[in-house]
Amino acid sequence: MKSATPKVLHEICGRSLVGHVLAAARELDPHSLVVVVGHAREQVAAHLTAIDPATRTAVQAEQNGTGHAVRMGLEELGGAVDGTVVVVCGDTPLLTAETLKQLAGTHAGDGNAVTVLTAEVPDATGYGRIVRDEATGAVTAIVEHKDATDAQRSIREINSGVFAFDGQLLADALKKVRTDNSQGEEYLTDVLGILREAGHRVGACLAADHREIAGINNRVQLAEARRILNERLLTAAMLAGVTVVDPASTWVDVTVTFERDAVVHPNTLLTGSTHLGEGAEVGPNSRLGDTRVGAGARVDNTVSEGAVVGAGASVGPFAYLRPGTRLGAKGKIGTYVETKNAKIGEGTKVPHLSYVGDATIGEYTNIGAASVFVNYDGQEKHHTTVGSHCRTGSDNMFVAPVTVGDGAYTAAGSVITKDVPPGSLAVARGQQRNIEGWVARKRPGSAAAKAAEAASRAGEGEE
Repeated sequence: MKSATPKVLHEICGRSLVGHVLAAARELDPHSLVVVVGHAREQVAAHLTAIDPATRTAVQAEQNGTGHAVRMGLEELGGAVDGTVVVVCGDTPLLTAETLKQLAGTHAGDGNAVTVLTAEVPDATGYGRIVRDEATGAVTAIVEHKDATDAQRSIREINSGVFAFDGQLLADALKKVRTDNSQGEEYLTDVLGILREAGHRVGACLAADHREIAGINNRVQLAEARRILNERLLTAAMLAGVTVVDPASTWVDVTVTFERDAVVHPNTLLTGSTHLGEGAEVGPNSRLGDTRVGAGARVDNTVSEGAVVGAGASVGPFAYLRPGTRLGAKGKIGTYVETKNAKIGEGTKVPHLSYVGDATIGEYTNIGAASVFVNYDGQEKHHTTVGSHCRTGSDNMFVAPVTVGDGAYTAAGSVITKDVPPGSLAVARGQQRNIEGWVARKRPGSAAAKAAEAASRAGEGEE
């Protein structure tokens, strides 16, 4: 990956690679789930604790092969275990729970000692090949690419690295795995031959989609997996009644949820716990993270993080909703408006060119254009409260802490530093003074002076 970040911690669609695998494995409802960690194990273990505290870790101090890794995992569980042991790879984020359930079902139904998940791929380069008995179709061996003959390399059915084992037989066979191969490692795939030679049944389960077993080894493959998973998520949303106008330019996380008749316009990114209510419309050119959009609301050309948009409300275009923003039903946050930690009541409008931070605004109030809630004194943040049914003038500064009562008005150009009683009109600006003849004296010969002189002559002529 050529990265300071361990491979399995790289993310696609809102989860790390290993996080996707854990999510799929958890749906099997396993008695125990163990992740074998080696490279950068402190980082990986900390991540696992954060996303799935019930997961156990086993340390593979030296990376001596897949068989050795599984031995470390079994040792974490006390050695041989009863029941089925499913082994998956930590870099296969497209693997689904449905496929794992199919693997476990085939394993139990066929009475196998081991069942390997296989797939037929267009290009098998780098993968272990599945070698079958020509007469029975049984799996006789898995040969790693580096150890395969030319004939074996022509095989398109490959080992996914995902297996279901009988736990007792697995532990016993791992003791017999040798290291006389090109890598000098313990191959987990050798267990299949050991069990077969001992007279046990070795079976296979063919995955319906070979892309599920794709491992990630570089940024190109990471991007391809992201595209495939994104397509999968959008397809599920559209089949559930969501309109995605342009899937090619729409990106979502696995944790994003929708209700029917939601509409997503092009160039939109939805991340985290974002939820679109019934009939909500988002985009184009919008990025919403951990944002809830109510039924019938419209969000256009907007960046939002940690906000709630009420039912029937309107946001944008070109708005920025920062964490803690709560816009009530039928409210409006308009063009070039930024909000943060602001509770804005039902039907209230902040139409344009304003900043509302650390504030509470009541219902059906209108905030005039170019208003700023001055919440920071250089050391502390302070709160502003504006009541219901207020009308504030354009170019107002509300210097917190300050309260504007219900039904109050404020005049344009005012700097509000004192509380405004309900129903009052607050005027906080200097008296206007006109200095006549200033341009002629201070800017003689200028275009402004000539225009003023012409206007003065015209006025005299009218008189």
